[in-house]
Formats: sequence, structure tokens, C-alpha cells
Amino acid sequence: MGAVTLRVADLEMMSQYYSSAFSMEPLQERARGREVHRVLGRADTPLVRLVHTPDLPVARPGEAGLFHTALLFDDPGSLASAVYRAAQHPRSRFAGSSDHHVSEAFYFTDPEGNDVELYIDRDRSQWGRFGRAIWMTTEYLDPNDYLRRHLPPSEGDATPARAGRVGHVHLQVGDVDRARAFYVDALGFETTQSDIPGAIFASAGGYHHHVAMNTWRSAGAGPRAASLGLGDVSITVPTPTELEALVARLREKAIPFAADGRAVTLTDPWNTSVTVALPDDSVDEALSR
Repeated sequence: MGAVTLRVADLEMMSQYYSSAFSMEPLQERARGREVHRVLGRADTPLVRLVHTPDLPVARPGEAGLFHTALLFDDPGSLASAVYRAAQHPRSRFAGSSDHHVSEAFYFTDPEGNDVELYIDRDRSQWGRFGRAIWMTTEYLDPNDYLRRHLPPSEGDATPARAGRVGHVHLQVGDVDRARAFYVDALGFETTQSDIPGAIFASAGGYHHHVAMNTWRSAGAGPRAASLGLGDVSITVPTPTELEALVARLREKAIPFAADGRAVTLTDPWNTSVTVALPDDSVDEALSR
């Protein structure tokens, strides 16, 4: 998963928040007409693109959009440092913590209402599998006990030099079956969990999920108008073969798209823009989508 785009009302405040709370640093900036696009990340990895669009309205409750952006860390110490730093920020709202069996996760809400998950994965050998399905749970995880056990002696370890990446993106949608038709049948992800009421989880390469879609707060939602919050979702595929297969599926299903040989852009049934692209090491690529 690539950098997630958020449309924001206060670019400087949101940049400061993501820089301070999540140890990101500005990587690149570009003006597009009246909009300013700013990419932030850790260790030169783009994680979020903030687009200054102050004239847009706040999304209404119950609309489709972002459930959370999930930032994946490599080890308990890195996660504990990130959680500690986020919890210390005066504009953070701690939204809970959970043991999902495949992962351990902590949730925060940013100042403009976008949710962020910080998590690490357990080793895949510990995941429960039932055929292609992967067992995921939601059990209480004590945040204070976790920090006592894993926080490094110096909280300063939570710096942009300690990499993170977008592990998955969880979306609010209006209908699970339509979400499956788009994200699984058209985009090509494989369903990994569909037994949780009102939700579906999907991935590539046997991961527990790269995308998740739920109707818990948005059942029946239709296409969303332009608003603050989620702008677009970025997905990286390893070779041109995957892009060619995607284009073939989209043509077969008569789904409109744009393609330039390195990226395919389309919208899901709720007007969320999705870009599927080949790898590119440059931050400019994150800005150009």
C-alpha cells in the first residue's frame, strides 16, 4: 500500500500533528492551482499526502470514506515508541487498542477526525488459517502494560529514521457485496476474512489484509461528494504483468479507468479514487498521483 491522501482544512496544523505525533517529516511539496500537496513520511518512505482544500465541507456522519490508515512497524519497540509519542501529543485522541491475533494495534484520531492505526504483525507462523481464511479477533490489549514491556529506554527512538509503512487501509463503504465486486473481483485482491458481520478483508500474497471494507457506520451510503478526509488510495504492484491483468479485468467488467503504462487510476462505487501503480522510489511519484 502506498501513501494515503487526506484532504485537509488546515495544512500547517495537520502537518505539525503528523510530524510530531507520528514522527513523520515533510518529504516534498507541490502547488496545483489553489491546492498545496505535501507528502510526509518516515525514513524517506511516503506515508501520507496532505492536500490543502479548506473550501471543502466536513464529511457527514454515515458517509463512505476512510475508517483508518494503518501504519505498520517492524518490532514492539518501534511500535511502543510511536504509540508513546502519539499519546503525548495534546491534539491526539486515543481511540483504543486491540489484540487481533495476527497483530497488535493502537488507534488514534487526528485533529480533523481521521483515524490512524499503529500496529505490528505477529509472525505468520502464529496466524490461524482455515483454508484461505485468516482468523482475526478483537481482544483487549492493555496499552500501559504494553508500553511498560516494550518502550525503549529513550523515547527519542521514535524518530523518522525508524521506518514505518502503510500496512493496510480500512474503508467505510455502503455495501459489502459491491465492495467485494470492486476490490476483490476487479482489483484482484483475495478475500481473507468475510465472517465478521458487515465487513470484508482482502489482501495479496497471503497477508491478513491490505484493504478492509465495512458498513458499520455507513450501511447504504452512496457515492460521496467532495469533502475533507479521504482523497485517494494508492496500491503498488511489483511488475507490469499485474497492471496488464488489471486492465484486462477492468475492460471485461466495463469499469472506466485511465492508464499511462505505469499506473491505472479509477474510482470505487463510492467515488474514492484508487491508483494502482508500479514501484517508484521517488517522492515525486507520490506527489504526481
